[in-house]
Amino acid sequence: MTGASTPFLRVEGVRKSFFGVTVLHDVSFAVEAGKALGLVGENGSGKSTSMNILGGVIQPEAGSMFLGGEAYAPADPKQAAAAGVAFIHQELNLFHNLTVEENLFVDAFPRRGVLPLIDRRAIRASTEEVLAEVDLQVKPSTLVAKLSQGERQLVEIAKAVSRNARLIIFDEPTTSLTRPEVERLFAIIERLKQRGIAIIYISHALEDVISVCETITVLRDGHLAGTAPKDDLTLQQIIAMMVGRSIDTIYPQRLRSGGGDRIFSVSGLSQPGVAENVSFDIRQGEIVGLSGLMGSGRSELARMIFGLDPFRRGVITINGKPLNDPTPRSAMDAGIAFLTEDRRGEGLLMDFTVSENTVLASLRSVAGALGILDKRAISRVSLDMASAMRLSTDRVDDTQVKHLSGGNQQKVVIGKWLRRQPVLFILDEPTRGIDVGAKQEVYRIINGLVERGSAVLLISSEIEELMGLSDRILALSRGEMVGSFDSKPFDREAIMAAAAGVGKLEAAE
Repeated sequence: MTGASTPFLRVEGVRKSFFGVTVLHDVSFAVEAGKALGLVGENGSGKSTSMNILGGVIQPEAGSMFLGGEAYAPADPKQAAAAGVAFIHQELNLFHNLTVEENLFVDAFPRRGVLPLIDRRAIRASTEEVLAEVDLQVKPSTLVAKLSQGERQLVEIAKAVSRNARLIIFDEPTTSLTRPEVERLFAIIERLKQRGIAIIYISHALEDVISVCETITVLRDGHLAGTAPKDDLTLQQIIAMMVGRSIDTIYPQRLRSGGGDRIFSVSGLSQPGVAENVSFDIRQGEIVGLSGLMGSGRSELARMIFGLDPFRRGVITINGKPLNDPTPRSAMDAGIAFLTEDRRGEGLLMDFTVSENTVLASLRSVAGALGILDKRAISRVSLDMASAMRLSTDRVDDTQVKHLSGGNQQKVVIGKWLRRQPVLFILDEPTRGIDVGAKQEVYRIINGLVERGSAVLLISSEIEELMGLSDRILALSRGEMVGSFDSKPFDREAIMAAAAGVGKLEAAE
């Protein structure tokens, strides 16, 4: 093991180009054994290319790398793994139909001597030992399909530990985790650092990066924007380094704020264990933020309004008309659009093109008299959407949405609703998993929605986002509306206290 002051990994002057375009310009960074380096930057900043070079997926054109004091130049991922470099990807590489122990040893089953027989006893003992190290209390024989997302992630970490990883790279590890699972992950990372394992932590959740890492490296447009101890950087400084401009411009100014006629209201909405007598209203041209901790019922409330989940009693009114026993179809017909927090699983058809996804919510408008879809109309509508949303591509007919960045995927999700001209947009975590620059684009789009007369119910786990965009903020705690805040500047501490159920405030009428 290297000394505490000597970097375990050094990357020096690495350069890489694709098709004549340089994507990494002499990038350098380092991480010590037992420490964590936060690697941050917008999409396209060079993070993925840097990690692919570290993992042996691609080779650099210039520069050098050193691992544990020795030259490091993996020709392929197998060589990187053999050197002790492990990746914990956002999309976990596990076989759900196999057990935990089978996943840990899937490419290296221990044998019984020279016989072609798997030593099940050795597998079980080794698995129990490594699961204890990562504090995962499940049986080795448990199917991975039966585990939660957080538990599956710990299986990936256990796999890395079992293979004596000396450097573990975490790529957006908290995107699909609950807050308790996130805290558990952070505790495991601290334990890994205490064992002398070096960590590279990549995330758009900058607060998490600051919590986990000792040092932060910022990339911008393939260049090294800067490296500094986390104690020397503020969140605002990190964002400014990432986007090349002040944090003050992140939340764009709106031409006009809400205050029009009341166009949507919920009265006494209740469902046992989910919502209790929830009431609120939204006016035309208004953004109402909905704050709450995990388990507060925010997403469940949105799903009930849109008719995805049932409720026992209550009245939903839109444009003065009651929406009785709503279904997604009746909610859409009434003028409600719903952007789910799971854009990949529920908001988009990932293997379909941009054009095909764009018209999902308005197929009738691009169909002929016999119900046959008009491909030219679909292309025209999709190109208009791509222009309005400032999409990164105009090849709408042959680009699958799975090949777009998270920010551009979210633009397609929003764009598919625009042709219906909704009265109310329900946005559930609209910027989850996208970088700061893409967030600003989404903020611009949200402002545009209300400037055109729609209303927005904005659900977000980021209190700064709610404060930066909303005209009013409502706080939900355990299914109850416990606070209403309608004056800027908002009181961050009061909002968080209400969401935590500390000192309930009078609910919005």
